[in-house]
Amino acid sequence: MKFYLSSFKLGDKGNDLARMLDHNKNIAYIPNACDYTNINWERKNSWEKRDMESLEEVWLTVTYLDLKDFFGKINDLREKLHEFWWVFIRGGNTFILRQAMRLSWFDLIFQELLKEDDFVYAWYSAAICILAPDLKSLQIVDDPTDKPYKELQETIWEGLGYLDYMILPHYQSDHPESADIDREVEYYKENNISYKTLRDGEVIIIE
Repeated sequence: MKFYLSSFKLGDKGNDLARMLDHNKNIAYIPNACDYTNINWERKNSWEKRDMESLEEVWLTVTYLDLKDFFGKINDLREKLHEFWWVFIRGGNTFILRQAMRLSWFDLIFQELLKEDDFVYAWYSAAICILAPDLKSLQIVDDPTDKPYKELQETIWEGLGYLDYMILPHYQSDHPESADIDREVEYYKENNISYKTLRDGEVIIIE
């Protein structure tokens, strides 16, 4: 599997992302990190429209893929994901995204897809934090008590565990969460937790 890990939105390497997918331009856009209990639907829809337009600007064909449609349907989601060569997961609340991944069994399918050399996972913000082994330290910036799905009313503290460190996005950036990220950095230093910071615009590519 290949990874395109952006601090915010598409970042400054969109052309590299298009290059990584030169054999297949069909992508799945996963919006569930913003399934807040008290969501502002107008703002959410507008944000997602801009996200998908930015992907289309680098010649990609985007399909909206809501994990809520696959809760408890692992085989359906597995089959659907194999229609694409990559997914793009938007930011929001890491804990909500983790709940959606558990309920849809996306987390299990992720482990299977790690073996696929050509599959690309592209993420930003909360969706890159979730690659860490543990999410407990993210309580400074994300609310772990928001439970939008009636099917799961507990917090999942384990990340996907692909990385052995946490990526902290929005570091020293013009973003409303940047001050909280500074507090996160201090927490990580004080507790000897491995981390890397990303400023908005910056991207980590793993091939």
